[in-house]
Amino acid sequence: MAEIIEEQVESEFSGNITQRLLAYVKPYVKQMVISAILVLFITGFELIRPVLIGNAIDVYIEGYNTPYGITDESDLLFQGQYLTKDLEGCQTFAQLVMAEDQYYYFMNLSKAESDELYELTMEEIIPDKIDDHTILIHGLQGNKLTSEELSTLRRNDFYGILRIGVLYIIVLLLNLICSYAQTMILQLTGQNIIYTIREQLFHHVHSLPLRYFDTHPVGRIITRITNDVEGLHEMYATILIRLFKNSVKILGLAIVMLSINLKLALYSFAMLPLIAMLTYIFKTLSRKVHRLVRTKISMLNTFLSENISGMRLIQIFANEKMKFDEFFEKSKDLYRTNIRQLTIFAIFRPSIYFLSQIALAIVLYTSARSVLDGSITLGIMYVFINYISNFFEPIQDLAEQFSTLQNAYASAEKIFTVLDEKNTIEEKEKPVKLGKIKGKIEFKHVFFAYENDDYVLKDVSFVIQPGEKVAFVGATGAGKSSILNLIGRYYDIQKGQILIDDVDIKELSIQEIREAIGQVQQDVFIFTGDIAGNIRLQNEEISDEKIKECAKTVNASHFIEQLPNQYHELVSERGSTLSSGQRQLLSFARTLAFDPKILVMDEATANIDTETEQLIQDALEKLMEGRTTIMVAHRLSTIQHADNIIVMHKGKIREMGTHQELLQQNGIYKKLYELQLYSV
Repeated sequence: MAEIIEEQVESEFSGNITQRLLAYVKPYVKQMVISAILVLFITGFELIRPVLIGNAIDVYIEGYNTPYGITDESDLLFQGQYLTKDLEGCQTFAQLVMAEDQYYYFMNLSKAESDELYELTMEEIIPDKIDDHTILIHGLQGNKLTSEELSTLRRNDFYGILRIGVLYIIVLLLNLICSYAQTMILQLTGQNIIYTIREQLFHHVHSLPLRYFDTHPVGRIITRITNDVEGLHEMYATILIRLFKNSVKILGLAIVMLSINLKLALYSFAMLPLIAMLTYIFKTLSRKVHRLVRTKISMLNTFLSENISGMRLIQIFANEKMKFDEFFEKSKDLYRTNIRQLTIFAIFRPSIYFLSQIALAIVLYTSARSVLDGSITLGIMYVFINYISNFFEPIQDLAEQFSTLQNAYASAEKIFTVLDEKNTIEEKEKPVKLGKIKGKIEFKHVFFAYENDDYVLKDVSFVIQPGEKVAFVGATGAGKSSILNLIGRYYDIQKGQILIDDVDIKELSIQEIREAIGQVQQDVFIFTGDIAGNIRLQNEEISDEKIKECAKTVNASHFIEQLPNQYHELVSERGSTLSSGQRQLLSFARTLAFDPKILVMDEATANIDTETEQLIQDALEKLMEGRTTIMVAHRLSTIQHADNIIVMHKGKIREMGTHQELLQQNGIYKKLYELQLYSV
């Protein structure tokens, strides 16, 4: 059932994902263009390397049988004659022939004799006569060469191989430089984009109303900001350019192969239909399983967030085994889904490799026959074998990158679903500016429901004058805390009006409203950091002197100054090293430091021991001076001196007056008072 709910929540986004993802690239178009150009260079370098080796094989290694022209002057002097590979204008020729693993040199040949010997070198040579020093082929005599003579004769071939080797190293170095530059540009661009998305997402989450957090687990929101955003990083930093690079590489290889030898190229492409079909199946299956993996991760994070936060309760009720079993099932479910994903990859990669090897075998067989019949050279065969080995690698990468891209799209769907969440608490473009807030609060026939028409407040009306101290009492669920939430406009009402200083709060700036209200809640949240940081809440305008003054006013300095590092004492998340009373005192100091005009206290003394309560009551008298104060309390002893007490019952105001006036009415308040009085 949880999976169905998760799927429903995550499938709400229906916009153009590609368009929105590319919008983040617009500020970095220059970097992406540079990366694309570098990719073209890198691809060119990768394509030219096999050609260099093929030329080295054909021209210099296997090119020993190329005739030499005898000329008047050249850089190669052998046996008293100047030799050149440039045959234009030459009348006399020399030829190197290999027979029975030995090299023989024929000199002073005519053009016809040279051509005849060259043709013979393309096949297995059967000499007419051979001895230790000479060989006779078709009436032409050649002399056996020593290793030193052979080295002298083939000196230019050696230098040619050396030149190609140097050129090959230069190409490798250029490839390395371009790859480094391209990787750095893309990684920096990707990191900047991800930083922007993460910042935008976090800022947007902060702007959402509390209603959103009532219906969305914290673990899921954390997953969106962390895991899902990181899921986009690889797309921006790697996938987009790799898709482009592999596409260019496949196209480049295909064009070069077709231009070198059409027949071999067509044989090389024989397996493409099967590979295309396999790739389509893989892409479809991997997309589904990727989405399922993201959903399972989100569910597991939600479970962990909830249970780690509630660890105290789990241990109190000795519920560890049951929660472990739940975690085990969810973790196992994710494990099984990951295994499904790995299985798909484990089948796909070997299948592509198998088909590529079949294509390689076809090319190897066909090219070998062509080399033997002299229709292609050994160098061309090498180039084709190298290209066919590289041709299927980018195809395989493309399929896997499409799969990763689908994973990024799945993450993007979830991220954009959060970003598209509308803030139901709309603010005017040009809100009314109150300036200095006096603190008058008025409810006019207010109706409010958290869900649909299930109203928790029904036709509530009251007025709180500036500086007045008003308390709300009533049974649990009567609507007291809801009134406090509505004053700060954390929720919007369905009917009626709420006014501050005679202006509807919907006409005011939300920031101005909340800056004017200081809230002290029953459950005080302490952030990881030090005592001073938890009082100023990163507002650097609040000086250390003011922090100490506020702490002293609310009597928090009593315990703070006893700490080893006093105001710089480190505290952990939720303030587990502090007692509930100490946390509440910090909350008072925090509220006072921001100097609000309206003070709101929701069961502020509910968890406080008697000694601490006396300290707080003493501080409250100073804290409430000159401020409109609204209190919600179950302990009626803490509100007896309020200017007005409003009794709530089932979402409606039932009684209103001072402590003594309400006791005389002999109604709900008196019953609550007597119940607490006699239970003590």
